[in-house]
Amino acid sequence: MCSRTNPRRSRTGRPRSTEADTAILEATRAALVELGWSKLTMGDVAGRAGVAKTTLYRRWANKNELVVDAVAVLFDELELPDLGSLQADIEHVVLQFAALLERPETKTALMAVVAESTRDEPLRERIRASIVDRQKRLVLAGRERAQLRGELPPGRDPSTADATDDLIFDVIAGAVVHRALVSAEPVDAPWVARLSALLVGGLGAAATAGA
Repeated sequence: MCSRTNPRRSRTGRPRSTEADTAILEATRAALVELGWSKLTMGDVAGRAGVAKTTLYRRWANKNELVVDAVAVLFDELELPDLGSLQADIEHVVLQFAALLERPETKTALMAVVAESTRDEPLRERIRASIVDRQKRLVLAGRERAQLRGELPPGRDPSTADATDDLIFDVIAGAVVHRALVSAEPVDAPWVARLSALLVGGLGAAATAGA
């Protein structure tokens, strides 16, 4: 006897497709590079990704959310290897970050969402949650590793440690973005070495002040 399974009856819900999400986010970045923010539409992204427009709206309420997520997944590629010292770890991450900003899709998407967020508070909050807060993991991991190595003293006051982590992130992100995207100067190994030496030199003083 042959049994037949009805896929509609056996399905308990409509699972999200990783492949569809990847195609949509790639299409979003490609459309941004080609069309710019003002001409980008959900319909255009759906056509490029080969999905229905309703598929996009089930995942993202609007273009702002979609573009932020398209940028966020790129920054998730950043990694913090253990190279034996805090300065070497910082240099590696900064060079990764600079290489990421050289990619047209990253540069265009990041500048577009930042510019748009100046007049859109919900978009600014989404950038903070999806990009900034997620990437602070690198600073936390770097500090904890440096403390285990004895390069930095153990933190005593969590609130001070959090403020220092925020400052480190702001200094690195601000310096690299300004040099790469505003000044259009190279973020090369000599510049990165100077930046990391400045950070490492200041971290001990900041940790002592907050102890």
